Amino acid sequence: MIISARFITSLPKFDENFASNFSEVAFLGRSNVGKSSLINSLCKQKNLAKSSSTPGKTQLINFFEILCQKDGNKFNIHFIDLPGFGYAKVSKNLKEEWNIYLDEFLRLRTSIKLFIHLIDSRHINLEIDLNLDTYLKSFLRPDQRILKVFTKCDKLNQSEKTKLKNNFKEAILVSNLNKIGFEKLENEIMNQILGLQSNE
Repeated sequence: MIISARFITSLPKFDENFASNFSEVAFLGRSNVGKSSLINSLCKQKNLAKSSSTPGKTQLINFFEILCQKDGNKFNIHFIDLPGFGYAKVSKNLKEEWNIYLDEFLRLRTSIKLFIHLIDSRHINLEIDLNLDTYLKSFLRPDQRILKVFTKCDKLNQSEKTKLKNNFKEAILVSNLNKIGFEKLENEIMNQILGLQSNE
């Protein structure tokens, strides 16, 4: 379980001088998928990750130090809140530069062990999400995993939820509004991180 969380720093791009001794979990998704709200709910803090009313406004890579406990053992990990994909109202040159920086960061940040791909549960086959999945798999290392998490599941009826679970067997459905699915997501993160660490 997550005991505490605190903001550490923000980076505009990959910085080899900012190394990590911890395993890291990167949160990715298109703008307005509820990324910052999910991190806040997961860490049981209201304003840890700052969400913006303007999609795509967040352009920095934000780091949080998370203190966890499982089976009596305490350990630290980093959560990384990445800028949302798509929608950003920035100039074309800035957007291209931003994408280059993100690409460099994701490929070179070897301490990332888990990529959490957030998908709006009402729009599960958008091209931007399919492209992101293909992109991550193009450089995924043996010590890294991708976990799909479907947000805003409170917007679905029961048959829609069942269909989603049938299509994505390992799907985790969450709702920031109803606080559904966070215990399962927290356990999955811990198991992935500890399992990957024990296999290294």
